[in-house]
Amino acid sequence: MTSSIHDSSIRGFASDNYSGVHPEVLAALAAANGGHQVSYGEDQYTEELGRVIASHFGDIATIFPVFNGTGANVTALQSLLPRWGAVICANSAHINVDENGAPERVGSMKLLSVPTPDGKLTPELIDLEAWGWGDEHRAQPLAVSLTQSTELGTLYTLEELRAITAHAHGKGMRVHMDGARLSNAAAALGVGLGEMTTGTGIDILSLGGTKNGIMFGEGIVALTEGPAESMKYLRKMNMQLASKMRFISAQLLALYGTDLWRTSAAHANAMAARLSAAVQATDGVELVYPTESNGVFAALPNAVADRLRERFRFYDWDRAAGQVRWMCSFDTTEADVDSFVAALGEELAAR
Repeated sequence: MTSSIHDSSIRGFASDNYSGVHPEVLAALAAANGGHQVSYGEDQYTEELGRVIASHFGDIATIFPVFNGTGANVTALQSLLPRWGAVICANSAHINVDENGAPERVGSMKLLSVPTPDGKLTPELIDLEAWGWGDEHRAQPLAVSLTQSTELGTLYTLEELRAITAHAHGKGMRVHMDGARLSNAAAALGVGLGEMTTGTGIDILSLGGTKNGIMFGEGIVALTEGPAESMKYLRKMNMQLASKMRFISAQLLALYGTDLWRTSAAHANAMAARLSAAVQATDGVELVYPTESNGVFAALPNAVADRLRERFRFYDWDRAAGQVRWMCSFDTTEADVDSFVAALGEELAAR
């Protein structure tokens, strides 16, 4: 038997991607491994996943399993745009900051980013870039991309989402949602996945899995007919078509075919709330943004952060401003949070 080569006692708050695979997802992968199944999505697991997704998002919803989040975002946005199309997004959006130019280089689309105080777009902010239609010198703004929950850990309410989609649709634009942490948002707001997406007018969704306990894979969910028609070809063209798709679908089934998506996300949110409450009670550190999902953003001296990072890994968010990000996962424990808070207090006292 192969033994582990890492120290499984090491814990951190750098990213929900650092966590392992949920045991129920591992069991689902093992169960899907026997015998032969037709490749490229004609397997029974992908077929069943389609029924589960329709139960969440409505009968018109079609899921396209893909390998990763960047592939999901780029491919989904391509389905909304002609070659001359542009996407309006928050300047903090993952597609703008963390995808190494993939939307522009692979997707051949222009990103029109706007500053936001809290990671959230509004109709008024969208209008900063929603202009120039018919001008051949300007990339045409034809899509809006939202992130729920946002990169700053904040949440759009259902009313805010409806206002944005109505505004965008009224100007001839369609709306994409980056739902890498959609489960955390739905759990925090106490609503269903479809209520937050189909019910608010979202056209296409990047549905997360990796940040909520699966090993690999995400899904693109087309919520209207137009994007679904082109997705079959775009997914292959973008190298996101898995030959052994059953293993992505089986994981997503384990997550969304039960309440696992909600219970795991709710736990991560609760651990972030515990950490946030402790931070607010600690002198020398303060919250930068409200804690609304599973991320805590705080300001503390860089020297303190550097010493603390030797004990628990996490990332700077804005080093010039002395801001850091702490993420909680489905497997974060109360003991993890309490140990981290104790170490934080020790390092603050050592200044």
